[in-house]
Amino acid sequence: MKKIMFILLIAMLMLSGCGGDSTGTSASQSDAAENETEVTVEGLTEAIAEQPVLLTSVGQSADVEMVKTMLSKNDIKLTLDASATAEDLGDAKTLVLAVGGSSKGLGAAGIDANQELERVTALIDAADEAELTIIAVHIGGEARRGELSDKFIPPSFEKADYAIVVATGDQDGLMKGLASDAGIPMDVVDTMADVIAPLKAAFK
Repeated sequence: MKKIMFILLIAMLMLSGCGGDSTGTSASQSDAAENETEVTVEGLTEAIAEQPVLLTSVGQSADVEMVKTMLSKNDIKLTLDASATAEDLGDAKTLVLAVGGSSKGLGAAGIDANQELERVTALIDAADEAELTIIAVHIGGEARRGELSDKFIPPSFEKADYAIVVATGDQDGLMKGLASDAGIPMDVVDTMADVIAPLKAAFK
């Protein structure tokens, strides 16, 4: 039954464009062919994260609920707070970021993109200072790219320890380049369902 519910949840997100309402295709994507450079990153080779997890959204998209389902399927103890601040880190040992912007989600939260960026930046800085493991997860694919969503990607990767990305969301190599610059491992998977295995493998 859990497997059926999980598949249905993926299907619903895909049919709704993963909740995607990013404004337009990113300039970096449209210019990818002419600006393409060869950047390589390695995947994760050993577990780096510990429980419990604080899971938050970066951009207030519905993707955070999917990431919660993935963590729960792996029996990882977590607290979901889509609007978490530094004060909410509590006893968490790992911060998981579900990266993807949604104008609808931001509106429902009563904030704009700049306020979300301020919250996320402060939270990531606090987690980094407290030496938490930070994992950035971008599962929305191409539908979760564009002017709005792309604001949230760099701050999510700059201090991350590991990233998992669905391939269609990084056709321009933006996230691969950020991971390379940060010197962190990044696993690229074909579908949202494929995120489950590397996410589980990241935990000791």
